[in-house]
Amino acid sequence: MRRRDENKQQSIKQALLKLIWSEGLQGASIAKIAREAGVSPATVYIYYDNKEAMLQDTYQEYQQQVRDYLTARVKKDMSGKQLIDTLVRSYYTFITKHGEVFYFVEQFSSCPALAEKCPAHPQRLPMEDVLDEFKRRRVLKNVDNTSIHAILFNPVKTIAIQYHDQGTDTEPILEDLIKMIQDALLR
Repeated sequence: MRRRDENKQQSIKQALLKLIWSEGLQGASIAKIAREAGVSPATVYIYYDNKEAMLQDTYQEYQQQVRDYLTARVKKDMSGKQLIDTLVRSYYTFITKHGEVFYFVEQFSSCPALAEKCPAHPQRLPMEDVLDEFKRRRVLKNVDNTSIHAILFNPVKTIAIQYHDQGTDTEPILEDLIKMIQDALLR
């Protein structure tokens, strides 16, 4: 059996992102991914049993990357306004700076046939602990975390997708959004 090479595996994942960005999930065949990564199709199978396993592994890695990016920017001693400002701006920055990763995670998570086959996250997510702590301190309203995620992150996605590539100054739009989210979620 051939040895695994972390650089080759990352090249395969980058090729997957690039092809999904340009051709969608269906357009990213193993042969195209291998060609884009500069490896043989047989090499891809050293790392993944099939395309679905490659998609799931890549999804879990990049979904965790988004979570880690956001969680690393939150401090427990922040005010509620600072928390919301930080999360909104950080998520917007992530989307605009890591577009291929964002669009891959979005496309994958929007496909129930793929996303439902991923194993559940083994432990509680750090962001859930952050939100619960802010609710415990009576900074955030005591509502379900899924509702908080929807109010916090979905509008940011919409703004990033709608305005970023148009060269629009999004600062006033983000300011308005942050104020609306603060009004909705803070006690």
